[in-house]
Amino acid sequence: MLDQYHIVSAMFHDFDYSGFFNNAPTQRISVIPNAMNHILDQHDGKRRFMDAVSKLSKSYALAVPADETVDIREDVAFFQAIRAAFDKNTISDGNYSREDIDSAVKQLVSQAIVSDDVIDIFGAAGLKRPDVSILSDEFLEDMKHLPQKNLALELLRKLLNDEILSRATRNVVQARSFAELLEQTIYRYQNRTIDAAQVIADLIELAKDVRDAGQRGETLGLNDDELAFYDALAKNQSAVEVMGDKQIAVIALKLVKSVRANVTIDWTVKESARAKMRILVKRILRKYGYPPDLQDAATKLVLEQAELLAAQWSS
Repeated sequence: MLDQYHIVSAMFHDFDYSGFFNNAPTQRISVIPNAMNHILDQHDGKRRFMDAVSKLSKSYALAVPADETVDIREDVAFFQAIRAAFDKNTISDGNYSREDIDSAVKQLVSQAIVSDDVIDIFGAAGLKRPDVSILSDEFLEDMKHLPQKNLALELLRKLLNDEILSRATRNVVQARSFAELLEQTIYRYQNRTIDAAQVIADLIELAKDVRDAGQRGETLGLNDDELAFYDALAKNQSAVEVMGDKQIAVIALKLVKSVRANVTIDWTVKESARAKMRILVKRILRKYGYPPDLQDAATKLVLEQAELLAAQWSS
């Protein structure tokens, strides 16, 4: 246990977190964002920290009530608070889970030290918790000027990832496109092609694009389902250039109406039903002048989009 404790403590050797124990609860909370930023500033810091605290927590629970557990109880509580904040507010790296921390630890440490408020990182950093479906300019501007740059990056990444996952339940093309852009941006940062300040600027622009994409339907006169089919048809820019937005919007309207009228609960598992749906889609594309050489790719995307929405339509 003490070996794991020393590993975690070493990650804070030049960081003063005494205020977490000595100040009022509201002041304790303000220590958390700086501590997270400190960990993120270290090479592979988050993964190493999460792994070490997980092991420390388990061994701590097994060692209670040995004398050495009393001496490090407050430090363990602090490490747990930081880990909980990472777990709730950043993307998992796949190396840990919330369940791997024994609940006995939380019962043993003081509730005055570990509280639910501690992991409200937005409040601790002086930010209003955003409505991720909006991502307002005000919130994004606040994120841009957040002193803890590494933490701002992680928070933006988590918010964008959650919003993209939400979009993926209704619009396969839009979600896939934004997921690729997010991955590319983070990849460039991880490979040190761009610094934290630049990646934050890039993520803010991506957040604005994600937000604005949800409002495109109003401009085109399409609801969310119709916009999803429009995006499938407009995935190939050549089709947009040849036909224009309005004509593609007309096709999207026809597709939603026809596909929805013909969809059945089991159509995705019956090849005959899928073949019928494929023919239906191609017939509409031909009728409304979708470029012949692009029809196969568009049909594939439209069917993929239809499969995503079919369960919702038939329920």
